[in-house]
Amino acid sequence: MPTPIIYHIDVNSAFLSWEAARRLEENPDALDIRTIASAIGGNEEMRHGIVLAKSPLAKKCGVITGEPLAHARRKCPNLVTFPPDFELYVKRSNDFMTLLREYAPEVEAYSIDEAFCDMTGTGSLYGDPVEFARTLKDKIRTELGFTVNIGISSNRLLAKMASDFEKPDKVHTLFPEELPEKFWPLPIENLFFVGKSTAKKLRSFGIHTIGNLAGSDRNTIVSLLKSHGDTIWHYANGIEITELSHEAPMNKGYGNSITIHYDVTDSDTAKKILLSLCETVGARIRDAGAYISVVQIQIVDNEFRQRCHQTTLPSSTNITEKIYETACCLFDSLWDHSPIRLLGVSTGKATTESYEQYSLFDTGKNERLSKLNSAVDDIRRRFGEDSVKRACFIETSTKNKGSAGSMPKNKDSLSHFLKL
Repeated sequence: MPTPIIYHIDVNSAFLSWEAARRLEENPDALDIRTIASAIGGNEEMRHGIVLAKSPLAKKCGVITGEPLAHARRKCPNLVTFPPDFELYVKRSNDFMTLLREYAPEVEAYSIDEAFCDMTGTGSLYGDPVEFARTLKDKIRTELGFTVNIGISSNRLLAKMASDFEKPDKVHTLFPEELPEKFWPLPIENLFFVGKSTAKKLRSFGIHTIGNLAGSDRNTIVSLLKSHGDTIWHYANGIEITELSHEAPMNKGYGNSITIHYDVTDSDTAKKILLSLCETVGARIRDAGAYISVVQIQIVDNEFRQRCHQTTLPSSTNITEKIYETACCLFDSLWDHSPIRLLGVSTGKATTESYEQYSLFDTGKNERLSKLNSAVDDIRRRFGEDSVKRACFIETSTKNKGSAGSMPKNKDSLSHFLKL
């Protein structure tokens, strides 16, 4: 069995790099904003602007990602800021992932600007994994216009840690045999999953480096930090015992999301957008002859903070109204009233079999809704997606390009309109 080879590929200062690449594509003689003290930030005039990405020169001035722009300007008076453009970031991220899939047998998008590539068994095709990583890194720079760091190891944890070594535009390895030299001397704060409060607690017990933690008694660390202590003890020893994920992955399912070109600040508008998304998702589920039992929503605000929340349904379903009802409940519990710029609805645990735990009253209602959904799907297939619209979309600006819940594009489409 071949030795596992995992790449972790991380875009250097992604939002700023993608803005710089766009400007240079539009005008090759333009100033490369990566070479000056610059940052991507929110709306400073509205007093909610924070630094989302910074250039190397801004970093040398002490500018920190996540701090208010006003603080950053005090540290760096010559700081040049640019507004965020999430639509651009989504496009660049898609370009990035598409290129990776041309070369890697398996690509896992870890976030909008980083991915894991399982390169196990590709030696006969690409040769030495380190040399090929350098080739891939250069190809990304040449074809896409931005730089990346690539970390290489035998598991995802160490590959991710390696990509955080010296930046930008570098390739680093961190295999188990390299831990004593490259990994263990690092400050404890550098370890994945160790935040400020955990680091402070560990330091109070004389654990200052990753090596100190790796050499500590496991039971002592567990008694100090419970299950979290067990996880980071294994991480310090280069052992990946849990999924390296921001949140629990969903099983195969169906989803849709929309980037909004204005701030959504009221629940009614947000829920109309959710309904539009649920229309599309429900239609895809039914078209596949599937049923789902997990619903998740995603909210990204105008500072590009992402929040997700999911729940498991008592019964599997393919009914739009059930998915929407659940999405609204999740939204009400998740939204903190920050202006919204992206909404998404995802479903999981897809199966071809349905199971129900409804009352007799619910059963009749669900059968009626199921038949109505199927009829609407049939009409849309025959006459187009705009042929059937919910009443709430007739006099609204809610739009979801390509979605079954979007507004009719012309008056003729209203001839088949049904009030659902």
